[in-house]
Amino acid sequence: MSLPDVQSTAPDVRISLTRVGVKNVKKLVEVCRPGKRPVIFISEFDVFVDLPSSLKGANLSRNFEVIDEVLQQATSGEVKGIEDVCGIVSKKLLDHHEYADRTEVFMRSFYMISRETPVSKTSCQEVVNVYAHAIAQRTANKDKPIIRKSVGAEVTGITACPCAQNIMKDHAMHIMEKLEIPKEKQDAFFSEIPMASHNQRGKGFLCVETDGDIIVPLDKIVTVLKESMSARIYELLKRGDESYVVMAAHKNARFVEDCVREMARQVVTTFVDLPGDAAVTIRQTNEESIHQHDAYAERKATLAELRDELKA
Repeated sequence: MSLPDVQSTAPDVRISLTRVGVKNVKKLVEVCRPGKRPVIFISEFDVFVDLPSSLKGANLSRNFEVIDEVLQQATSGEVKGIEDVCGIVSKKLLDHHEYADRTEVFMRSFYMISRETPVSKTSCQEVVNVYAHAIAQRTANKDKPIIRKSVGAEVTGITACPCAQNIMKDHAMHIMEKLEIPKEKQDAFFSEIPMASHNQRGKGFLCVETDGDIIVPLDKIVTVLKESMSARIYELLKRGDESYVVMAAHKNARFVEDCVREMARQVVTTFVDLPGDAAVTIRQTNEESIHQHDAYAERKATLAELRDELKA
């Protein structure tokens, strides 16, 4: 005796829905790497399909089946990156939901990175928030949907304010003049010791969107973000490490705008092989230490647009 399929009946209110699916599906994702240990991501998925006005509901159990099937492919080495996980899931959802024209998959993960502090060489770990997203759109050729994928990360670092630093330097110069310290000794001091400034905990975000089989290395995204702020930070610091980080940050003072522009420059120099239509989203949020507000800057552009601007 077959059970009734209520989902395939007509709804009382016949309108189509943009997204129907499941959210916050927790999974452990293992992505193999040639010659290296697999990368483990503690992940949450949001999975959606569109729904025509003729159907009361979507068959949501198929979403879980598709996710588990693709995660098994990732474990066996058939999947190249987390955006590939989302891309394959989005395509398979079209296969399993024959009534859908569009599917969408979001993935949010924690990525553990092993690091070494700059002076004492102490081993420590860092958690990075990483993101992947894919949209599959059905075409006239049902076997070849258009798939657009993106991968990104959010990294925390430290920034030092250039404006406050210049104010402190001007104050120090007046004090040195009163103490009759020669100009050349003042210059020698300032070249070695950066002045104090107020600091921010910066959160940099970079996302790159592509289509086809292109995989954007996640490690390169993380490196670009780390190098775009005043200095890197570490979970564990010995005294020598702490001195190094503070000095490095104040020798490289940056506004929130500077961080975004530096990210853009490094994206262009790092991802030279990506096509010009790759879409780039860059943003920086600095949590101010002497204000109650946060400073924010953002840029969205294609890689071709950034390349053209940086040539000028």
